[in-house]
Amino acid sequence: MRSNSSVAENYSDRNVFAMDTFMTIRAYGDNCEEALQSAEEKIKYLESIFSVTIEGSDINKINNSHGNAVEISPETSEILGEAVKICGETDGALDITLYPVLNSWGFTSDDFRIPEPKEITELLEYVNYSKICVNGRNVTIPDGFQLDLGAVAKGYTSDAVADILRENGVESAVINLGGNIRTFGEKPDGSLWKIAVRDPFDTENDMCVIETREASVVTSGNYERFFEDTDGQRYWHILDPLDGFPADNGLVSVTVIGESGLYCDALSTALFVMGEDMAVDFWRKNQDFDMILVTDLHKILYTDGIEDCFENFTEMPAEVIRRD
Repeated sequence: MRSNSSVAENYSDRNVFAMDTFMTIRAYGDNCEEALQSAEEKIKYLESIFSVTIEGSDINKINNSHGNAVEISPETSEILGEAVKICGETDGALDITLYPVLNSWGFTSDDFRIPEPKEITELLEYVNYSKICVNGRNVTIPDGFQLDLGAVAKGYTSDAVADILRENGVESAVINLGGNIRTFGEKPDGSLWKIAVRDPFDTENDMCVIETREASVVTSGNYERFFEDTDGQRYWHILDPLDGFPADNGLVSVTVIGESGLYCDALSTALFVMGEDMAVDFWRKNQDFDMILVTDLHKILYTDGIEDCFENFTEMPAEVIRRD
């Protein structure tokens, strides 16, 4: 049996730029370099099929299919099936067909603009996740519809990377895909992983830290990607599928902690769109994840599943959400 100290010494790091974000992976145990190489290749492959902009990707082909069926990879079939399921579970708070509206705001190109209400209304005619038809390795969407996996791709990828590392003999790892965190195995010294969450009101500093063993931790916030108009009004990239405008339901940051990276990734967006009351109701009905909500009134709410491993670094009041 390997001692903790020897495992601690036996680790490797890998930095990867993909999916428009900087990713870092630290793996402990034997065969780390080979495992990380396989993980990087998987990341690049998934980017090549999930990207909305890469010519010839599965999503790019679907978006230019004009209503015709497109043959896709097993991975794209899997992620689409899971994403559509979560869209339904969240009553459309997550909708992966929102890309035409997102594009009209310039969030896909950094050519930011505020679309006219009439333009958004017309584009919303092409937003409806229930119109996606996934049949094995074939997918069909109506002409004019477009998909975007931005709310689920990194989560799915973190799960895939964790699987590859395990299969290649890695004993434990921390995977950071641009703030989308995935841990597995114990830390070499036997302690829990400490994951920091950024302060949405002071993004240079951390708001809190939570301790986890094996978990995904994903945060969505209105500070991540935004622009301001001449009057200083902020517009962020998390749009409400109901009206096509930035979701403004009282939350500025949502962190989801759970087993599945894809699920946490999707929920961090969906709960942000829902707002505090609906997010709390959703959690109480499901309770298969934990969450940290930060309101625009500078208040932190966190679920009782992380009560014993949550530490607040700010002066904001923090309240525990309990099960009924």
